[in-house]
Amino acid sequence: MTVTEPTHGPAPVAADEEPVSRRRGRSNGGAGRVATALLFLVPAALTLASSLNGIGDRQMWRDEHATWWAATLSLGDLSQLIRNIDVVFAPYYFLMHLWVSSAGDSPTALRVPAAFAMAAAAGLLALVGRRMFTTGTGLLAGLVFAAVPSVTEYGQQARPYAFAVAFTLLSTLVLLRALDRPSLKGWTLYAATIPLIGFSHLVSLSVLAGHLGMVVMARRKGDRIAHWAFAAAALTGLSVVLPMLAQGSNQSGQIAWNNPTFQDLVNHPQKLFGSWVTGGAVMALGVVGLLVVRKYAVLLAPWVVLPPVVTYLTAAQLHLFLPRYLLFTVPAWVLLASAAVTRLSGPLTDAVRTGTARRVFGGVLVAVAAAVFAWQAQPGLALARQNDPAEPDYRGAHRLVAQGFERGDGIAFSGQKSERRAMAFEFRHAGAADRPKDVLMWRTPQQMGNFGALECPDPAKCLAKTDRLWVVSTSALGTPFADMPQKTAVVLSTRFKVAKTSSLPNVRVLLLKRVR
Repeated sequence: MTVTEPTHGPAPVAADEEPVSRRRGRSNGGAGRVATALLFLVPAALTLASSLNGIGDRQMWRDEHATWWAATLSLGDLSQLIRNIDVVFAPYYFLMHLWVSSAGDSPTALRVPAAFAMAAAAGLLALVGRRMFTTGTGLLAGLVFAAVPSVTEYGQQARPYAFAVAFTLLSTLVLLRALDRPSLKGWTLYAATIPLIGFSHLVSLSVLAGHLGMVVMARRKGDRIAHWAFAAAALTGLSVVLPMLAQGSNQSGQIAWNNPTFQDLVNHPQKLFGSWVTGGAVMALGVVGLLVVRKYAVLLAPWVVLPPVVTYLTAAQLHLFLPRYLLFTVPAWVLLASAAVTRLSGPLTDAVRTGTARRVFGGVLVAVAAAVFAWQAQPGLALARQNDPAEPDYRGAHRLVAQGFERGDGIAFSGQKSERRAMAFEFRHAGAADRPKDVLMWRTPQQMGNFGALECPDPAKCLAKTDRLWVVSTSALGTPFADMPQKTAVVLSTRFKVAKTSSLPNVRVLLLKRVR
């Protein structure tokens, strides 16, 4: 939608060329503040509603189990953990530690912070869109963002990716304001947002490349302090993050498993947006948007292009090409697509002569465009709320073990999908007498200072007093003990017999009884 003046005034101007003075005037006074509040709250409320819908229904997955484990540790054990692993998530884990201590550790409680962070991101995106383009573009971007399946998916996960999206948008909004109204306060606030980005996820700091583009553009237009102010703010903010980055580089081996192929690059739109239809529509319109946003291309193009390209090209060394790590690029794509829609609809709004009717008609177009997008996104949203088909059904495994449990039972694990931690979560509220004993755990994760335990070096001795043993296995079919230490597998195969086997999605539960 184009922004126009009355017929007796100056000629209409394009959305991305709207004068800063007009934007300032638009937000002055009580009415302007109410309009700003509504612009933020409407997309935020819709995103929050979508994220809270069924937020506790989907099973926790292995990374969420890691969040639960870290958040429920004592501060001393948590400090020991992040010295050895996941230091890049340390601020998030400490935040969740405080949250869990008051809100509890149910799946819903663990995920609620992410839901509110994603809701804030939707509202911030609308404000960024208004400052860069028009109110209509900002509102459309916020509404479309609320309907993106991956937004709901990660708004329902106890992981920090929603915070990365929100803080990236907050930093961008503060930068735009600092460039519009240069002041020490504005640039100081911008400096303060940079650590927030880094603390939520280090990959998100790549948005600073787009920020630099805006600063260079401002310098070329005569702003004599923008480049110096940006340099000072960026260096100050990054200095807070660099120690964590340096320590995290020594822990990069924990994601060495991530070696993407060309097919992963091909599937990137579907994985990033949660749906091929949604991702294809947003990216196609986003490419059109790059052709019409003019000066803001220096911000948005690096934002959407550099992170996936750089992380893919360096995947063999850094292993960072993962859709969830790149979730912070979704708002930029949505903003580009929204700018394209409002620009393409310009001739329709221009056909309406009076200013009031034009604004009403523009609002109707925004509503229709958002409704069409939300309608086509419904299948993807339904999938986003379902259990990951690749994840084991630990909830069902817990139910089977709990139903068949007898005093004195033991439990053991085989696989490489965090079986021990997942079952610890499922049995978290059961007393020691009401759950099987982890008889093969020789040293606890707290003692090891990481997420994994040390298995018993003498399994025959550790199992000597156990007559019934539950085995939760995600190993390949036919080899339920394949991922156990060989000595343990031999003891189980020779001294126990399988009394019962229950198969669930991606996991089996076996009840073994000692052979007399």
